[in-house]
Amino acid sequence: MKHLRKLLYPFSVVYHGVTAARNTLYDLDILSSEKYKLPIICVGNLSVGGTGKSPMIEYLLNLLKTEKVAVLSRGYKRKSTGFQLVAVNDSVLKSGDEPLQFKNKFPRAIIAVDANRQHGIAELQKFSPAVILLDDAFQHRKVQAGFQILLTRYDELFTKDLMLPAGNLRESRGGMRRADIILVTKCPSELSQEKMREIEREIAPASYQKVFFTGIEYDSSVFNKQESMLLQDFMRKKFTLVTGIAKATPLVQHLNRLSGNFEHLEFGDHHAFSEEELKKLRTHERILTTEKDFMRLRNHFPAEQLYYLPIQVKFLNDAQPEFDQSIQNFINKKETR
Repeated sequence: MKHLRKLLYPFSVVYHGVTAARNTLYDLDILSSEKYKLPIICVGNLSVGGTGKSPMIEYLLNLLKTEKVAVLSRGYKRKSTGFQLVAVNDSVLKSGDEPLQFKNKFPRAIIAVDANRQHGIAELQKFSPAVILLDDAFQHRKVQAGFQILLTRYDELFTKDLMLPAGNLRESRGGMRRADIILVTKCPSELSQEKMREIEREIAPASYQKVFFTGIEYDSSVFNKQESMLLQDFMRKKFTLVTGIAKATPLVQHLNRLSGNFEHLEFGDHHAFSEEELKKLRTHERILTTEKDFMRLRNHFPAEQLYYLPIQVKFLNDAQPEFDQSIQNFINKKETR
């Protein structure tokens, strides 16, 4: 498939020209970006696919839990339109799976969806948040976030990628210069210092940019609508793993390392399950899924049949305090202006 995509390279050249021209117009202030006095942090990437934006949004929500925080997301694959505030008991069709996940984990946070980020920020400002987190808005240059966090996967670095449609890049690699922090995500936990330095040299950050390395940490327990149990206890009996995310490989590898006896049913990212698919899934005695998929499946199964395994971001190289301080410094600087 990768080799076939490379045949589309001529179209990538055209796409590169269009996106480069657009970025140049913004860089020269010919096209205007709206600036805000309020601290706004953007979490995004240069490529399509799963780089770990949702776990990073959740990390920031937890870091800033003493603040009045709002999150603005597009609400991918929702059926509603315009600005919508997300409630804990919303349907995925109204809110999208990831915003609903954020609201369920952080009910005190203000979670909203709006494809028009300018309009969404204006609506959120009516609630007087202390900070706004923009989910997947790195290419939304009509708004100018005060702090930009750019994510790139360890096994799919943007430095090795091509522009769409031959590759997965939404814009050229030069877009990374807009970032304040570059996070290399989904790294193996045993990543060596030498490999980190090699990757950092390849990324070639500017003097104002910091590079951090993160991995995935899986919870030791699984959860359903009513209770939790230790993952090791859950795995004593056969189960079915159901995923509808961009990259399920790390999760599968984790469960295999724990000697799990399971069948894996894999669907596309943000998959909308049909009634026929749900009917077939109900024939499986015990199902384990991701937290994002659980948002789409939870109302279709009894509690004892469907469980999810949470994940969280883990900073490598003891770099978490430095990252946290960078975020706090930005917020404090904004507040004193």
